[in-house]
Amino acid sequence: MIPVTKPYLPSREKLDRYIDGIYERQLLTNNGPLVEELTRRLEEHLEVENLLLVSNGTLALQIAYRALGISGGEASAEAITTPFTFVATASSLKWEGVDPVFVDIDADTWCLDPELVESAISPRTRAIVPVHVFGNACDVESIDDIGRLHGLKVVYDASHAFGVDYKGESLLKHGDAATLSFHATKLFHTGEGGAIIFKRKEDLERAKKMINFGITGPESIEELGINAKMNELQAAMGLCVLDEMETNMAARHAVWETYERELAASVQLQKQSSNLTYNSAYFPAVFESESVAVQMADFLKENGILARRYFFPSLETVDILGHKDRQPVSSDIAGRILCLPIYSELTSTEQRRIVTLVRRCG
Repeated sequence: MIPVTKPYLPSREKLDRYIDGIYERQLLTNNGPLVEELTRRLEEHLEVENLLLVSNGTLALQIAYRALGISGGEASAEAITTPFTFVATASSLKWEGVDPVFVDIDADTWCLDPELVESAISPRTRAIVPVHVFGNACDVESIDDIGRLHGLKVVYDASHAFGVDYKGESLLKHGDAATLSFHATKLFHTGEGGAIIFKRKEDLERAKKMINFGITGPESIEELGINAKMNELQAAMGLCVLDEMETNMAARHAVWETYERELAASVQLQKQSSNLTYNSAYFPAVFESESVAVQMADFLKENGILARRYFFPSLETVDILGHKDRQPVSSDIAGRILCLPIYSELTSTEQRRIVTLVRRCG
């Protein structure tokens, strides 16, 4: 069976050397030397500052909300976000006591439509939480302007945007914070893990306290905290994956280009923002109708290929998230979308087979 994605596994020999060091030091967590090294190297690789490693991408969002004062207050709060995303974007808000208010997406880019954001702002609104969907850049200029005009924090869920540049600099520099997921299936991963990139140093320093139970010294607790630290084993995996990023990205980009060349006339593709350096992390394709998309997924599975209805369902339809207003563009795209297999080890023979089957069923 060809999976929709596969974790990138770096050099075992190099990973073993890092693990040998962990055994020698007998230090497994609490901001060890590998976490410190990975922090420095990621800031250099991504050309960002104020990066904080955490244990997963969902906690990255929750810590960002807390550090920026979006959650944790006495009054009930809302945050405007997109329904076309992985559930963690919205459920992390709900978990933190912030009601997600869904606003529809642009029909071409599939990112939050800034023209609809202002009309959704209420006295309870504390933040805007857009998503760089599949690594495509939101209209960051418009969204950041709205945030400044109305005194709202902007937290970008940038889980898919590792290594993406926009207008010549890292996309992760926009907003008050941007969060990353380093889950095993991501382009860059630490097995599990995540990171937050803060605009301001003071927000980083507050978040550092939060991820270690609020502890600031042997007998000092200054914040309401939680355990969200990345450990040394996660950092070891990340350092090895980072060493091989160029090879990994080149292989995935070659797969992406094959799909684009062979399928652009058959399916609707996401319109990428201009001035974007794309990371080829996903290949989403939108079909003529939901019935065609479901039929395609079943047909591919019968032929040993897993495609994923990602993102489905549109989150305004999820009862536990509490916001019922239908978002027609998101619902439409969510019903018709499939992500096709893409990972560095996908062979040219497998790529041709997938293309042939998609064309045959489509």
